[in-house]
Amino acid sequence: MKIFIDIGHPAHVHYFKNTIKFLNDHNHHIMITARDKDVTHQLLDNYSIPYVSRGKGRKSLIGKLFYLINADFQLFKLSRIFKPDLFLSFASPYAGHVSFLIGKPHISLTDTEHAKLGIISFLPFSDVVLTPKVFKIDLGNKHLRFNGFMEQCYLQKNYFKPNNKVLRNLDLEPHDKFVIIRLVSWDASHDIGQKGFTQDSLLSIIEEVKKYAKVFISSECVLPKILKSYQLAIKPTEIHDLLFYAELFIGEGATMASESAILGTPSIYVNTLTAGTLEAQAQQGLLHIYHSSEGIIEKVVEILNDVNNKEKQRHRRDQCLHNNIDVNKFISWFVSNYPESFDLIKKDPNHIGSFS
Repeated sequence: MKIFIDIGHPAHVHYFKNTIKFLNDHNHHIMITARDKDVTHQLLDNYSIPYVSRGKGRKSLIGKLFYLINADFQLFKLSRIFKPDLFLSFASPYAGHVSFLIGKPHISLTDTEHAKLGIISFLPFSDVVLTPKVFKIDLGNKHLRFNGFMEQCYLQKNYFKPNNKVLRNLDLEPHDKFVIIRLVSWDASHDIGQKGFTQDSLLSIIEEVKKYAKVFISSECVLPKILKSYQLAIKPTEIHDLLFYAELFIGEGATMASESAILGTPSIYVNTLTAGTLEAQAQQGLLHIYHSSEGIIEKVVEILNDVNNKEKQRHRRDQCLHNNIDVNKFISWFVSNYPESFDLIKKDPNHIGSFS
């Protein structure tokens, strides 16, 4: 089978990297296109995954429209050469549009309810949409739910083994406490009108954290001079190792907040936007959601003062994931056996539970 995968965000590389390996190992042929966003291309290069760049996105609404047209055209040209049997993406309108144009199925995944413009742009052009069970919107007859989180595709214990080399590279000893703060660029369509930290509140949080631990800032945007000394300098493939060893994560980014939760690291998510995945993890004590900076310092102090917090957090994580499926196995099976897989799940939804 020939499978065309479109990747639009660094997280998507992680979502699909094990599926790509499975499909390649089972003699499927893969073509990948990837947006030049943040460290997406670096990750693909580091994992030796071949791809074709579809260029950088745009920030303005008009710019996004022109980029949409250009990206659709690029994927259309490539698909005429590659002749795929199906398309696979995480909420890619480009894959959806082109699959519709050439009459091939599009399997899409998403876990982001608040990306309403994005959902509108890909849903009519998708044959199947796979989401976590906790996804809060019903997307109709093409919608299938699985009991798990996307981050399990690469951070579940059988896929992820932490490497403490990253600590040595940052001159950290195994007993050193450190906290990672994540800032986002706020240029996604669903980020319009949303907010996270103010600079003053961020500086106050940093000053409090420094009483207990070292501070590192990971940022999608250029940091102001006052924050430069905290800037994290590691390889893109090392971030999950660092999150695993961190005492605490505090950030505006939903993906990294959820990744920390799956890794068993205490996580504070600061954003006016939320999602079913995050809310489910919060209900199970895996992370804490704040829509403003109010109350964050108190929670930071509570977490960093509890010497057993990491141990408690990992126990909660294990309990939470115990009944979840192996999401990576499910996606790989579903794609490689489509459309029979879709028909089987429709007849017997409990079959998804067999992917443990």
